Amino acid sequence: MRTRHATRPLRPLLRRVCRVPLFAALTALVAGLLTLNAVSGAQAATGTPLRGDGLYPRAIRLEHSGAADGVILTSVVTFDAGDGVGVISQSTDDGRTFAEVGRVRAPDAAGGEGLCCSTLYELPQAVGDLPAGTLLWAASVGQDASPRRMSLQVFRSDDVGRTWSYLSTVAASSNDEGLWEPEFSLAADGQLAAHYSDETDPAHSQKLVAARTADGVHWTGHHDTVASALASDRPGMAVVRELPSGAYVMTYEICTPGGQYACVVHYRTSPDGWNWGDPASLGIRPETPDGQYFRHAPTLAWAPLAGSPQGRLFLVGQELVNADGARADGSGRTVWVNDEGGEGAWRAVAAPVAVQSQQIDYCPNYSSALLPSDDGTRLFEVATDWDGAVCRPYYAQGAV
Repeated sequence: MRTRHATRPLRPLLRRVCRVPLFAALTALVAGLLTLNAVSGAQAATGTPLRGDGLYPRAIRLEHSGAADGVILTSVVTFDAGDGVGVISQSTDDGRTFAEVGRVRAPDAAGGEGLCCSTLYELPQAVGDLPAGTLLWAASVGQDASPRRMSLQVFRSDDVGRTWSYLSTVAASSNDEGLWEPEFSLAADGQLAAHYSDETDPAHSQKLVAARTADGVHWTGHHDTVASALASDRPGMAVVRELPSGAYVMTYEICTPGGQYACVVHYRTSPDGWNWGDPASLGIRPETPDGQYFRHAPTLAWAPLAGSPQGRLFLVGQELVNADGARADGSGRTVWVNDEGGEGAWRAVAAPVAVQSQQIDYCPNYSSALLPSDDGTRLFEVATDWDGAVCRPYYAQGAV
C-alpha cells in the first residue's frame, strides 16, 4: 500500500512554492537587498506601489471605529531579517495615498519559522469582551519550523492597527501537514466564524473547515464545509460574504490533479454562515455568458447597490480562462460583477489594477484584495505582481 504522500498529487506551483523553507529565505533576502528605488526596469502592474514588497494583500474600510470610520486599512505579509510580519498601512484620503501604521509580529513566525496568507477583519459587533471595532489579524504560522507544527493564530488591535497582541489560536496541526488561509465572518447567531484550508486529515489532500467562537478566545465546532469525495481534490482559499437576505456566499478554489478545471473557482451558499450543506457537494462554478471562468486564488467582495435588493458582488481570480480552458485575453485585468446574489451569469469589468505577468505562482494577481465603495459604483483593488525579483503590491480604484 502506498503512503498518503505517495498518492497525493503534486500541488500547483503557486501553492507549493510559498510553502517551502526556501521561499521565506529568498523573500527575506530580496526584501533586504532590493528596495523600491533600487529595482530598475519597467513597472510590472498598473496602479501605485503600496510598499516595496508584500504578499497576500487584504483591505478593509473601517465602519465601527468611531472617528476612524472611513479609513482604509491594508495588510500584506512580508519578511524582516527572516521574521514573518504583517504590515498594516492606512489611507485617510479614500485610497489615494497610504502610510504604514503598524506591524503584527507573531513570535512563532520569527527566525524563519514561516508566515503565510493573512487576513484582516473589523468586528461589526461585540463578540464576548471584544467590542465592535476591534481589529483582528490572523495568519498561518510555522510552515518552515522544524519539527513542523502549523497553527492559525489570531492577533487583536484596539488602536486602529497601531499595536497588536496575541488573542487565540483557531486550530493547531496534530501532524506536520498544513493549515492555511484563515478567513473571518460573523455568523447569524452572532458568533465569529473562521474558515480555513486543512491538510491534516489523512482522508483528504486538503479540505475546507470552519470553527466558531463566542468570545474570540475559545474556538469550537470545527467541521468540514467542503471536503471532496475524491481524496486528491484540494478545496481551499475560502472567502465569505453576507448578503442582505441573510444568506452567505463562500468562494473557493478546488485544485485537482490536472486538466482544464484544475484550481477552478467555485461558490456555495449558507442560510446562516455556519451550516454549508453536504461537504461532498462541491458547489457551483461561476461563469460569464460565453463560458469564461476563473482559476486559482479567488476573492469576493460585496457592496450595496441602488435598485438591487441583493446588492453587488465582485469576484476575481488569478487567471481568467475561456470555455475551452485557454487563457483569456483579459486575464489579470478583469474583475466580475453580479447583482443577483451570485446566481446566473457574471459580467466582466476592467480591474482597477492590471497585472502584467502571466505566470502562475504565488505572486501575480494572487488572492487580490477587493474593496467596493459604499454605493457599489467604484472598486478599490490591491494586487501583487513581479517587479524584477520583488513581489510588489499595487493599488488603484476605478468605476464599475
